[in-house]
Amino acid sequence: GDQLPPEHTVRQNETSKIRAIKAGTLEKLVENLLTAFGDGDFTYISIFLATYRAFASPKAVLELLLDRFGNLGTSSHGEAANLNSLELLRTEITSVLRAWLEQCPEDFREPPDYTCLLKLLDYLKNNMPCSDMESKAQNLLKQFQSQEVETVDEFCSTSSSDLIDGEDLEISNPEEFSSFPDHVVAEQLTYMDVMLFKKVVPHHCLGSIWSQRDKKENKHLAPTVRATITQFNAVTKCVVSTILATKGLKIQQRAKIIEKWIHIALECRILKNFSSLRAIISALQSNSIYRLKTTWMCVSKDILLMYEELSEIFSDHDNYLTSRELLMKEATSKFANLDSSEKENLKRSQKRLQLQKNKGVMQGTVPYLGTFLTDLIMLDTALQDYVEGDLINFEKRRREFEVIVQIKLLQSSCNSYFLIADQKFIQWFRSQRHLSEEE
Repeated sequence: GDQLPPEHTVRQNETSKIRAIKAGTLEKLVENLLTAFGDGDFTYISIFLATYRAFASPKAVLELLLDRFGNLGTSSHGEAANLNSLELLRTEITSVLRAWLEQCPEDFREPPDYTCLLKLLDYLKNNMPCSDMESKAQNLLKQFQSQEVETVDEFCSTSSSDLIDGEDLEISNPEEFSSFPDHVVAEQLTYMDVMLFKKVVPHHCLGSIWSQRDKKENKHLAPTVRATITQFNAVTKCVVSTILATKGLKIQQRAKIIEKWIHIALECRILKNFSSLRAIISALQSNSIYRLKTTWMCVSKDILLMYEELSEIFSDHDNYLTSRELLMKEATSKFANLDSSEKENLKRSQKRLQLQKNKGVMQGTVPYLGTFLTDLIMLDTALQDYVEGDLINFEKRRREFEVIVQIKLLQSSCNSYFLIADQKFIQWFRSQRHLSEEE
């Protein structure tokens, strides 16, 4: 204390205890949803709703919540409820159901029967007639019924070239590709990435779910995640096709196409679109492009330096530490932060970044989703689903939620983008014939 300035004081009781569930049975974890509301532990509710699909079905959770604990005629222990406990239980049930409908509406999309949603509606009509909650559930049912059943193709509608009939597919036309300004290509790739990333259902990314995707019976599993990967692969294949598909190109012409893609990659960086940025870099690093030694020798040295700097973002050093740190930094900033070495070499792009700042238009951030998928699979592999006594390991779900909440925050940031579809480019992009490995 003698070494501190007079205006400083030392507090002796800075530590506070936080109650956290480490493990439990499904019944107790569901019951804790109600008590968590009373205790103000809203984080528990969010963690449960974001991860419960790894250990239970919506039907099982809903039955426990409504039939076991939600009977407004008796308390959770079975005795006759007094008015105070009845009102408290009604408030707790309402709060949990509201959080569920708002945070995870997809859990109730079960066409054509919508069993869980109809069960919920029946409960609300009997126990909370004409309530706000009944209206929410009714509106959600109408919304689902008015939409067609969503499939992988629908999720990919902004990206997949499979939607074009085979005879309509074209070999890439270098002149047509060159006619699109670099920033327009980057904006359109970002537009498609944003539309798909915002649709990603976070629990589809859980390791226990995503790791099951290759089983024959799971071919329709996690369609929202598959759609982002389909788009990523489409961008990669488009880069390769534009460079290789036209056999009669001169070396200098091919080098110009590579230069154009590097400029587009930089524009993606300025737009904070790390998904298409990585797809472009991956394509340029692929064997079929990397081995074009003579072509690469014709690429401008300044542009090669730009390419090396962009590639360094995705270095696998220390578990992709650079890209992880940069992603978190960009997620909390309004605009891209180009480092000093880039600024010296990229005056044209720097001017565009300044233009965007002058307009005051905030940008979102589109991540490379594969980083999060890898983290969640590693967590799923490293941590057990159940601990001693056959209890659900809720600490594991807490760790998974830390990753999922990052995805949700980035999805929210994507609402800051104001991009308009350019149908001419999108039609061109979809019509590209992707080369096979042999080709």
